[in-house]
Amino acid sequence: MNAINYDTVKKDFSDELLERFLRYTRIYTTSDETLAEARTPSTPGQWDLLRILEAELKSFGVKDVSLDEYGYLIARLPGNLPEDARVDTVGFMAHVDTSSDAPGENVSPQVHNPYDGKIIKLKNEISIDPAESSLLASYEGEAVITSDGTTLLGADDKAGVAEIMTAVHWLIQHPEAPRGSLEIIFTPDEETGMGMNRFPVKSLKSRFCFTMDGGREGEMESECYFARAARVSFKGNVIHPGAARGKLVNAVTMAGAFISLLPRNESPEATDGRYGNYWPHKVEGTLDSAELTVFYRSFDADDIQRRSDALHSFAAGVEAAFPGGSVSVETKEQYRNMREELDKYPQVINKLREAVMASGIEPLENPIRGGTDGSRLTAMGIPTPNIFAGGVSFHSRSEWVALPAMVRSVTVILNLIGIWSE
Repeated sequence: MNAINYDTVKKDFSDELLERFLRYTRIYTTSDETLAEARTPSTPGQWDLLRILEAELKSFGVKDVSLDEYGYLIARLPGNLPEDARVDTVGFMAHVDTSSDAPGENVSPQVHNPYDGKIIKLKNEISIDPAESSLLASYEGEAVITSDGTTLLGADDKAGVAEIMTAVHWLIQHPEAPRGSLEIIFTPDEETGMGMNRFPVKSLKSRFCFTMDGGREGEMESECYFARAARVSFKGNVIHPGAARGKLVNAVTMAGAFISLLPRNESPEATDGRYGNYWPHKVEGTLDSAELTVFYRSFDADDIQRRSDALHSFAAGVEAAFPGGSVSVETKEQYRNMREELDKYPQVINKLREAVMASGIEPLENPIRGGTDGSRLTAMGIPTPNIFAGGVSFHSRSEWVALPAMVRSVTVILNLIGIWSE
C-alpha cells in the first residue's frame, strides 16, 4: 500500500476540514436523556445536522444515502477493486449529538491560530493552561479550537463527523485510490446511552466498523467498561410533620442515606486507569417517594456483578434503618466491554495499528473509561474499535481540539481504507 501522507492531507484539506468542523459546532445538537427512551433523536437540532450531512454526501456524488425515521444516516460507497477481490465491507461511525453536561446552544468556536503557547483565557473565567497540559503545549504554533467559555465546543463528536466527511470527500476526489466497499454511519443520542436502541443493524453490510470518537491524537481503543445503571426506588410513609414523631419515613432522607453508602474512593473523581466506579447520576422525589439513578462501571465482568450485589446490600441496609420504608433496586446493562469480541479478531486491531503508524505517529493504546456507539455495535455482532478524533476535556466548557490532530485522524481513516483493500 502507498501510504497517504499526512502533509499532503494537511495541505489539501485542512482548510476544508476546519471550515466544516466550525460549521457543525454551531448547530445546537445537545441530546436529552429524559426523552431518548421515548423518541430518537431526542432533540430537533440533531435532525438539522443529520439533514445537512445527508445533503453534503449527495453533493459529493455519493448515490446511496438514506436517513431513516429514527435519525440513522447511512451512506454506502462502492469499492473499486477487481471483482475477484474478497474484501470485507467496513464502516466508519460518529455521533451527531453533544452532551448535556455543559451548555450546548449558541456555540461560538474560537480559532487560536497560531496558538501562542500561553494560557488560553475564555469567558466565565475559564482558562486552559499549557502548564497543566503538555499536550496543549505541543501544539504551539498550530491552530487550536475552543469554545468561548460559555458552552462546550462539541468536538465530541463533531470532530469525528467532520473527519469522516472530509475523508469521504477525499475519496470522491481520488477515485484511483484502492478501496473496498464502505459504509458511513452517523447516529443520534450517543450521549444518552440510548442512541443505538433502534439502530437498524440488520441493514448493515459492514463486517467490521470503526468509531471516530476517541480523544487525543494517536489513541486507538479496543476495550471499554462494562456499564450498568441502577434505578433505586424509595417508598416512605408520609404524615404531617407536626405529628411525625415515630411515624414519618422520609423517602428523600432514605435516598440521601443510600447515596452516602456509595464509596467515595470508588467515584469517577477518585479513580483512573483500570479502576471501576459508581456515581449517583440523578435523584428526585418527595417525602412519599424518591428515585435515584446510579451509574456504575468496571472493566471486569466479575467486578461489575460485585457492584450490582453491593447496591442491593446498600438497599437492604437503608431499608433496615428506616422501619416502615422500602427500597428496591432494578439494574440494567448499558453496554459491555468490547474487548470480549475484538480479541477474537486480532486482524482488526493490527490493521488499525498499521494505519496509525502509516500516518506518521505511534499508536497510543488505552482502554476507554467510558463507552461508544461502537461498544453497543460490537455487542450486536459487528466488532467496532474506537479511533481518536482529537478532542480533549470532553463535556466541558474547557474542551479543545487541535487542527493537526483532526488532520491526522483523516489520514488514519484513509490509510486504514487502503490497508483494508489489500
